[in-house]
Amino acid sequence: MRHTAKGVRGPGFRGLTAAWAVSLVGDGVRVVALPLFTASATRSPLAVSAVAVALTLPWLLVAMPAGALVDRWRPRTVVVAAHWVRAGVTGSLALAVHTGHATVVVLCATAFVLTSAETFADSASQVLLVELAGPGELEAANGRFVALETIGMDLAGPLAAAVLFWWEPAACFALDALSFVVAAVLVSRVPDVAPRRSRGDLRGQVLQGARFLVRTPGLRSLVVAVAITSFAAAAVNAVLALYSIQVLGLAEPVVPGLVVCMAAGALLGAWLSPRLAARWGAGRVMVGFLALLAVAFAVFGLVPRLPAAVVACLLCGLAAAGWNVLSATRRQRLTPGPVMGRVTSAYRVLAWGLSPLGAGLSGPLAAATSIGTVYVVAGSIVGLTAILLARPLARG
Repeated sequence: MRHTAKGVRGPGFRGLTAAWAVSLVGDGVRVVALPLFTASATRSPLAVSAVAVALTLPWLLVAMPAGALVDRWRPRTVVVAAHWVRAGVTGSLALAVHTGHATVVVLCATAFVLTSAETFADSASQVLLVELAGPGELEAANGRFVALETIGMDLAGPLAAAVLFWWEPAACFALDALSFVVAAVLVSRVPDVAPRRSRGDLRGQVLQGARFLVRTPGLRSLVVAVAITSFAAAAVNAVLALYSIQVLGLAEPVVPGLVVCMAAGALLGAWLSPRLAARWGAGRVMVGFLALLAVAFAVFGLVPRLPAAVVACLLCGLAAAGWNVLSATRRQRLTPGPVMGRVTSAYRVLAWGLSPLGAGLSGPLAAATSIGTVYVVAGSIVGLTAILLARPLARG
């Protein structure tokens, strides 16, 4: 590995964040455009739910072996390869949308492949982040990442999606493909990290990451909280576009505006969380963010008016970003470097494994009752989680 100055101001970390910023803008376009295109093309809660399931299912099926392989390979190479795969897949999706061949089956298959590649890139990026930032600056590094994620995925990307979707939906996915090409070039210039050669079979290494999570108290309570919250968030996100169009009465190009409101709250949450944690303790602040997220979900469903939705989106963004910064930092501090990839992937599987179930149940629940019911149920689940896990999270 080439020697480079560590820390968030070092050239290595700056290069990594530049690549993140570019790819996240493209992801922000796609994350809005894919469910919006599905909702506008089908008007079906079941179709929207199916695409959402395909988008989250790889975290259950692919993430754990991906993490074990990342611990064997060079992380920079993994990220570059994943970006190129995603560039090709999103480029093909753009062509399918433009030619009228983007059926629900095509949308589901594309979503599954994109997230599968993301499981590799995510684990490898975590290794690069910890190595390039250094252990002393993990809060700052995660805060910057969440801020970049917010600006790219929740602000710049959705705004671009609003304009491009009005002009030509296929252009949204073409821009996403271009962003991955640029990100692959930028990551290829980041200092690499030599893999720590792991002994043993792949299956044993996969299980090692899961055992480490289960046997570490601070991580165990964290992963349970994230699993339940991800279930609720997946249900909410799956019907957001449909809720905006059918309940709030928004025109399709205006729907990304709600995501922009979340971004504004998330930027505040990313900035506040390290400061609140330093004053009150990370555990207590994390519990507070969970409670705030529960309130935001409930308001969204109980008050189907645009002003209330805007406030709820601001609170959702603030709570989610604050939680993400502090939970990621806790996980990284409690995970040894040689097993970072497989522990990160096992964490994703255990934490996000319920996401496909949440996304899958949201459509039938909305069809049987109302879309607002999905938000009320999600808020109740998150609120109960905050109460039951308040003590172990505060201790962790």
